[in-house]
Amino acid sequence: MTIDVATGIARILKAENVPWVSTFPVSKVNNSFGREGLKLLMMRDDRYAVAVADAFSRINNGNKIGVCTFSGGINGAGAQVAYSGIAQAYEDGSPVLCIVDAVAAGTTENTRWDQAATLRGVSKWYGYIDQPERVPEFMRRAYTMLRTGRPGPVVLGIPNAAATYDETADPYISPKGWKSLPDPDDVAAAVAAINAAKKPLLFVGEGVLYANATDELLAFAEKANLPVVTTLKAKGAFPENHPLSVGVRGDHVVSYMNEADVFFAIGASLSPGRFGHGVPGAVDKTIIQCNIDEFDINRLYPTSSAIVGDARETLLALVAELGETPSSRADVSADIKAATDTALAGIREVMVSDEKPINPYRVYGDLMKTLDREASFVTHESGNTRDQLSTIYETLIPRGFLGWGNVSSLGFSFPVVTAAKLAHPDRQCVAVIGDAALSYMLGNFEVLNRLQLGLTIVHINNGGFAGYGPGFWGEGHDPFTFDVLGPDEINMSEAIKHIGWQTERVTEPSEVIPALERAFAANQSNQPAYIEIIASQYPIYGDWASG
Repeated sequence: MTIDVATGIARILKAENVPWVSTFPVSKVNNSFGREGLKLLMMRDDRYAVAVADAFSRINNGNKIGVCTFSGGINGAGAQVAYSGIAQAYEDGSPVLCIVDAVAAGTTENTRWDQAATLRGVSKWYGYIDQPERVPEFMRRAYTMLRTGRPGPVVLGIPNAAATYDETADPYISPKGWKSLPDPDDVAAAVAAINAAKKPLLFVGEGVLYANATDELLAFAEKANLPVVTTLKAKGAFPENHPLSVGVRGDHVVSYMNEADVFFAIGASLSPGRFGHGVPGAVDKTIIQCNIDEFDINRLYPTSSAIVGDARETLLALVAELGETPSSRADVSADIKAATDTALAGIREVMVSDEKPINPYRVYGDLMKTLDREASFVTHESGNTRDQLSTIYETLIPRGFLGWGNVSSLGFSFPVVTAAKLAHPDRQCVAVIGDAALSYMLGNFEVLNRLQLGLTIVHINNGGFAGYGPGFWGEGHDPFTFDVLGPDEINMSEAIKHIGWQTERVTEPSEVIPALERAFAANQSNQPAYIEIIASQYPIYGDWASG
């Protein structure tokens, strides 16, 4: 049967059980997708089309792949806007499938921008479907790359969506994805190092989540009696109410990282950015790194030994190698609790503060009291809400919290919470944002009305334009670039109300929980909710370890 390229791709996506495709309206494949019964989730710009698909993949640990389309063409305006979203997915290692109108060979005389070269630089693989009969081949390759190895975005360039081919000549077969097994000798060496350690530390990255290995992680940590620190992106991979959980960041986390003699990393690249830990005193530690990607081994720090392989298979092998003999080290749970209590004492005091403007930690504490953390989802925004929330919020289930990221683009929490509600319609889904991020989001607020997604945005409105004003960060910030209208001049809750959201402005600490409850009640009726908290500037949060 002869079909066009766009129809062929649509049918393959349906065979892969893709629930929807996020898009901006001008992509040339969209109409064929719609005719084939694929739901099109239209965002208001190309970056957010990518970001919603990206977030959907993250939330599902790559078990379901988010798919997006955006426009390219000779001038590639859509691709230029989408670039920032793809770059973020690439840096954060998210397996999202992006489909773009490619510039056909010989048609670049009207532009100086090389779209293909640009997109290759931010993708795990860029496929240019130059011959229509190669659609099944390229789609198999795309899903192989999406399901195998280190996660990352795949971009497919479609120069001619209307070109035709015989669908029956090469029937599509879905690739399952493949895992690599750890070397038993490497596993034995790692366990020997743990057993010989005085102060070992287990450092967990997002690779554990993508490997669906949280149960195996728990079993290994308990059997080896190891304190556990997670990266921001891996927050929730280990239950944070567990006695062995040290957390994500803070003075107590830094202390454990400083004092560790054996630094055992699994599913983590050990590539510190501005919002992640380095390995302090690396040359004096025994560093054991378990990773799916050999590129990250001995990249920044001298690796004493390594295990290259899938995180789940590695953890199963580690547990087996430990055997039935209990760890000879004293239980570390009491020390973890004491260190945590000391480090967070001051923050816990302000979590119940009645001061006005409202302390942001009071909001986070009340949020934890109000949410069912066994059946909810929370994410943060770039800036203070990330730094503060990730320090104090206790995540109890995998992907009950999505932390990000290496790029940390403002406004990303909006597509994240949107994707979370699409993935988990029965969960309470909340994004906690600051002042600067809101302006990135507003153009897409209509989307949630249209899709009838009942989620909540909590805006910590401290009037500091995300803390860029004087007195927040100290010297070094230009005092001439921060002055914007604050909550005394602009009532955002009143403005957003006219878009159709449930909104309210909260000025009294005692009203935080009732406002959250009213928002969640509105969510039950599929109405999005926005809560504007008039908050203080309170630049206190956990630190990162430097290395």
